Amino acid sequence: MNNQTAIVETRSLAIGYRSSGMGRTVAVGLNIQLRAGNMVCLLGSNGAGKSTLMRTLSGLQPPLAGEIRIGDQLLGTLKPAELAQKLSLVLTDRIEAGNLTAREVVALGRTPYTGWLGSLTRDDNFKIAQSIEQTGITPLLGRHMHQLSDGERQKVMLARALAQDTPVILLDEPTAHLDLPNRVEMMRLLHTLARTAHKAILLSTHELDLALQTADELWLMHPDGSLLAGLPEDLVLNGAFEATFARSGFSFDRATGTFIIHQPIDNAQIYLEGPEGPLFWAKRALQRNGLGISRYRDAACLVRVVDAENGFQAEIIFQNQTFKVSSVQALITQIHLLFPAQSRSGAAS
Repeated sequence: MNNQTAIVETRSLAIGYRSSGMGRTVAVGLNIQLRAGNMVCLLGSNGAGKSTLMRTLSGLQPPLAGEIRIGDQLLGTLKPAELAQKLSLVLTDRIEAGNLTAREVVALGRTPYTGWLGSLTRDDNFKIAQSIEQTGITPLLGRHMHQLSDGERQKVMLARALAQDTPVILLDEPTAHLDLPNRVEMMRLLHTLARTAHKAILLSTHELDLALQTADELWLMHPDGSLLAGLPEDLVLNGAFEATFARSGFSFDRATGTFIIHQPIDNAQIYLEGPEGPLFWAKRALQRNGLGISRYRDAACLVRVVDAENGFQAEIIFQNQTFKVSSVQALITQIHLLFPAQSRSGAAS
C-alpha cells in the first residue's frame, strides 16, 4: 500500500489565512501523501484545521508556504480546467441545483471535458453510466434534487464526482447530514470505490468509530498545528488516537475501539468471563451503572456469561452462592443487591 506512488503530496506545507490586518497560521510543516486505492480519513477536534487543510488541498485557498503537487505538477500552476480533470470536490454545504434532475446533476461532472455548452460523447455517457452504477442511484435519476433526502443527495453528488473521472476525490464531512444507516452506507461505499475505481479518496469526518473501521489511513490533526498520519491500528496502539481526542470524563478503550464515557471505579470487585459478544454488552451495562470491572479473577464477585440462542444468560458467583440470571437487566439488579454501597457511589459519580 505505502510503496505506491503518491498522487497528491505536500512538502513543508503551511496552511492558514492571510488578511490585510493579522493573518492566522493553522498548521506548518505538513508532509503528507495521498495514494491511489486508499481511503484516508482526516480527523480532529473542532477548530483543529480540518476544513482549512481540505480547502488548501483542493485549491480553494492558497497555502501560506510550501507546496502541493498533484502528480508531477504544482497545484498553483494548474488552470481551473486542468485542476478539474485531476481533482473533484464534494462539499458539506447543500448545492442549489435549481430544477435539475439527479441525472442532469451527475452529467455536470463531465463539464471539465465538454465545457458548459458541449455535447456529451459516447465516452462521456459511459463515464456517467458507470458512476450511476457504482453509487447505485438508478432509482433516483428522474427525480429533482429538491425531492431527494440528504442521503440521496449525497450519493448523487458523489456520482457527479465519479463522473468527473479524477484520480483524486476530496469530501468535506460527507456524512454530516445523514442518519446512522446512511452514514455507514456512505463510508462503506467510499471505501469500496477507493479499491474498485483505484481512486485516492480523502474525507474529513467526525465519525471516529466508522473511520477506525473503514479508513486505510488516518490523518490526525491537533489544535497545535501538528498532524500525525498512519494506519488506524498503529495510531490506536501507540496512543496517538486516544491523545488526539483526550477529554475529561471519558476514555478510549483500545481493546474494543470505542470511547467509554463513564468514570472508572476505584473499588472494582467484579470479574467477567465468557464469550466475547455477551461479555462486551454485560461490561458496558455494568460500567454504565457505576459498577467497577476488575482485571483479576480473584475479585469478590465472578460473573460468567454464556452464549444463549435467545437473549442473555449468566451466572453470578459471590461468597459461595450462585445466582442465575437470564437478562442483562436481571444481572444489574442482582449486582446492585450484592454491592449496594458501590452502586450508590457509582450513581453519585
